[in-house]
Amino acid sequence: MINYSYRVYGVSLNSNIDIPGLSPNGAYSANAEITVEGGPEPEWVRQALCSQGRVVSHLPAGERTPDPSFVLTEYGDRNCFELSYSDGTRFVVSAAADRVWGTYEPPLTQEDLATYFLGPVMGFLLRRRQFTCLHASAVELHGRAVLFCGEAGYGKSTTAAALALRGVPVISEDIVPLGLKKGQFWAVPGYPRICLWPDAAAHLTGSREGLPRLTPVWGKTYLALDGSRASFVKEKQPLGIIYVLGERTASAQAPCVRELRAKEALLELVKNTYMNWLLDREQRAEEFNVLGNLVQQIPVRQLAAHSDPQRITQLCELIVEDSARLHVTG
Repeated sequence: MINYSYRVYGVSLNSNIDIPGLSPNGAYSANAEITVEGGPEPEWVRQALCSQGRVVSHLPAGERTPDPSFVLTEYGDRNCFELSYSDGTRFVVSAAADRVWGTYEPPLTQEDLATYFLGPVMGFLLRRRQFTCLHASAVELHGRAVLFCGEAGYGKSTTAAALALRGVPVISEDIVPLGLKKGQFWAVPGYPRICLWPDAAAHLTGSREGLPRLTPVWGKTYLALDGSRASFVKEKQPLGIIYVLGERTASAQAPCVRELRAKEALLELVKNTYMNWLLDREQRAEEFNVLGNLVQQIPVRQLAAHSDPQRITQLCELIVEDSARLHVTG
């Protein structure tokens, strides 16, 4: 029985389970693009998994974070896909990416299932639905979307959260789908949370206990974008500028920013698309064309943050001032 209706990353969902982190729109939507199921394995999953399976990708456990290993398996002639994690969490996605079933094993909880779903599983669904997605966080400044992309651990979420705590609305975190309409690029909103590791949360709030935990069994926390301390943008925003984050530095010049030439910018964005290891040759070529058009329209700059977390205020001031020069006086 469908009990919930949601919207996330520009896609409408019907679900028979509550998805922590999302606000329901109602009980059912006749036009929902994806159906989400929990509970016992449904018949469509049992039938799909009867065909021969082939491992498409295997990612070992993370070196920088305690993420479990991940295996992506394709069944039949792309009849369905299984995304499984070494902690016992599993998702099965239909060939058309319009149905997904998820399950977990104790001591994990439904909050853990939701954390996976709103991150890599939605990233996979968006990819299957032909979205170009950047591995980035996004905020709204001066009526435009300002994106921060870069490798894991480089501070995308921390930067967005620091700005959010200073009154800057957040569009999305970790995954930013790109919309294109009449030649204009848009950043599509995600969901009203920013996920943070405890050390980052402590630097931003002054306490390791300053933010609630995402799940009872995982140390990561979240900043709620519910309007109490920070806010969320529910509508897509025109893309204004992209900052590519590099490794933090102890240089006296940091934080600092420099503009990237179109070729440099394109290479950086190609590296920082979400789940780019899933793409076949044709999809890579199409994505390359999309990003090639993007860097001709949107400024891309390299941003170097200082390794001292106490300098986050200077970083935020630099971002606000730099984007103002472009969008207010430009």
